[in-house]
Amino acid sequence: MFIGRTRELCKLNEMYLSGKFECAVIYGRRRVGKTSLMREFIKDKKAVFFLSLETSEQVNLENFAKSIWDAVKGEIKTPPRFADFSDALEMVGDLARDERVVLVIDEYPYLANAVKGMSSILQAQIDMRFKNTKLFLILCGSSMSFMENQVLGYQSPLYGRRTAQFKIKPLDFYESVGFHKGYNIFQKSVIYGITGGIPHYLAQINDAKTLRQNIIDNFLDPNAYLFEEPGNLLKQELREPQTYNNIITAIAAGSSRLNEIATKTSLETAVCSKYLRSLISLGIVKKERPIFDEKSKKTIYRLADSMFRFWYRFIPRNASQIQSGAGEWVYDAIEPQISAFMGEVFEEICKQYLWRENLTKRLPFYFRDAGRWWGTNPIKKCEQEIDIIAFSDEAAIFCECKWTNEPIGDGIINDLIEKSETHDYKEKYFFLFSKSGFTNECRKRAGVTLIELKDMLPTP
Repeated sequence: MFIGRTRELCKLNEMYLSGKFECAVIYGRRRVGKTSLMREFIKDKKAVFFLSLETSEQVNLENFAKSIWDAVKGEIKTPPRFADFSDALEMVGDLARDERVVLVIDEYPYLANAVKGMSSILQAQIDMRFKNTKLFLILCGSSMSFMENQVLGYQSPLYGRRTAQFKIKPLDFYESVGFHKGYNIFQKSVIYGITGGIPHYLAQINDAKTLRQNIIDNFLDPNAYLFEEPGNLLKQELREPQTYNNIITAIAAGSSRLNEIATKTSLETAVCSKYLRSLISLGIVKKERPIFDEKSKKTIYRLADSMFRFWYRFIPRNASQIQSGAGEWVYDAIEPQISAFMGEVFEEICKQYLWRENLTKRLPFYFRDAGRWWGTNPIKKCEQEIDIIAFSDEAAIFCECKWTNEPIGDGIINDLIEKSETHDYKEKYFFLFSKSGFTNECRKRAGVTLIELKDMLPTP
């Protein structure tokens, strides 16, 4: 069953119904669900689906011919044979002259590397043939740098030919919960945290098993798919996986500023910055400044992918025990720390909740942006942090998010109100998010919105 991607499917179907030539570029890191999205989109449509391989031009051409044959078996008597890709693409253009046809080229970077001048060949076909047809062309790839530079970039022969682009990101919490009907919202939250919302990882989780057993089976078993996944992903996506691994390890261990990460990894600052940009483009690392302070010098780097955060926090230090088959023992050792790991995940879930409420206009005002803030309290002369501030020009919502096993008391409200005093807004609103509810004293406080995790999912 296909889950999520509602907005992407709506946009693709809207383009399909235009009836004119369309060219969509779909890209994103491996395992994020690009191929599943395209297959869901074309399942009830006439389509040529071609998966490029990291092989020769001739093998790819033969496979492309087979893909065309699969789509038109009832229309031509014998499998087509082509002299080259220009010849094959001309046939696709002919098929789409009078009816809507979708052509999907998956893993386009492999084809572009195998066929000299492939992007120029496509450009010529688009300009001279496809634009006068009903073809819907989709180019898809997992190599982020290639797709952004060689397909979408200004220097690419294909520049200006696309009619839409889709950078496919991990599912959010609200999309991910559809994978595991047998779990409650607390368990679904942890699953979202340890998988990072990647559909392929979510699919590894079996909700007929306990959460404990799923973590053991998927992370704490040397033969498990996710046991070596971060390393495998780095090897597939990047040329110097060990250097990137060192950078991620440094961030996971607490280094957050550029000079700290560079020192920890023995890299020059400028070189380290280049590597960080690659990790940011993959969605593994994020560069963060205090919200509404774009010029702040308090720039830090954090792991954006929560599966990477989970893996680097718990797997390397326990690798020897896991390899020896002590997965259950390792789980018992790390289980008390999972709550602390979930703190940052819960903040992200709460931010997603606010955005959903914002779009449905159920908040006191429509906010422009939301994010974490940290800085110095000029009165107390100390550093302080606010989990989420959602703001417009004259109003702000200040939020505290607590993933704890105990109900939140009204002391948290006092702290949040005090921290908000360093921010000048005409209207201030206060939201508390809690995994485990609130004390009676907290519930009696006026002027504060209290939201429990169990109430954060919409009613089916």
